[in-house]
Amino acid sequence: MPASPAPLTVLDRETWSAREAAHHARVDAIADPHLERRRRGEKHPVEDFLWVYYRWRPAEVRRWHPGIGGALADAGERATWKEHRPLTPAEREAAGWTGRAGAAVPVTVDVAAFMTRRGQAVERWHGILQATANRPARFGCFGLHEWAMVHGLEADDRRHGGVPLRLGREATDAVTESHTIACSHFDAYRFFTDSSRDLNTLRPGPENRTAFEQPGCLHATMDLYKVAATLGPLVPGELLVDCLELARDVRELDMRASPYDLRDWGYEPVRIETPEGKAAYVAAQRGFSERGQALRARLVQVTSRALSQG
Repeated sequence: MPASPAPLTVLDRETWSAREAAHHARVDAIADPHLERRRRGEKHPVEDFLWVYYRWRPAEVRRWHPGIGGALADAGERATWKEHRPLTPAEREAAGWTGRAGAAVPVTVDVAAFMTRRGQAVERWHGILQATANRPARFGCFGLHEWAMVHGLEADDRRHGGVPLRLGREATDAVTESHTIACSHFDAYRFFTDSSRDLNTLRPGPENRTAFEQPGCLHATMDLYKVAATLGPLVPGELLVDCLELARDVRELDMRASPYDLRDWGYEPVRIETPEGKAAYVAAQRGFSERGQALRARLVQVTSRALSQG
């Protein structure tokens, strides 16, 4: 017989309101500049990625949750939220909650309802997270996926056509062609140009992601934010923003090491075409991998608990 779920932790309104306010401040620090640029009709080749590629709106990311295992007192308004519910009498007793007369029953995420709708996604991400965490990190890619994405293209055909290449097209193509490319991330590989696709020694795809994903990959690390956002109310808000902040930091390295000249935006290049640039890239990549592994372990705790209850 499976073990009974651990008692829910009920947070009083003062406690959870403070955590919610801190969450809002962290999200706003990242999202507000993007929203202001959008109001002005301006694009940013580095920071827009978090809100365009990953497609979760700032308002969605701003919504704080205590995560699976948490419940909120004096939050009756949340009982009407999608996939939320009030605690049962047995749960209230197990949690030791005794509210004042007429107080709203604490609210928690309805794990069963969430798993009915998203259980397959939770199971899939659980498998990817565990496989990635248990695989040795590789640090020899040097960010060449971004170079492969512009190989052979004129400016009008590049994703960031308004941003010049540091070395010009011919020299950029020469750098790409002179390296061994071993991109393990399918969502980066699928953006390789036709002329660069066969330069990659691997063939990652969505169907074999569990077999290829590895913790040294910048895009696998950025995608921890995607996992956290996909898990929605199961994930504590603090973990979600930890993943968002890591994705922001990784994206900066990703683009500084790219062939684009971003000095007009305040980014000094990591010149991966040189030995010094390669060393700098790998050092930063190792640090991000360590941060990512810690967050990956926390996400596995969430998916494990959801799967045990769903």
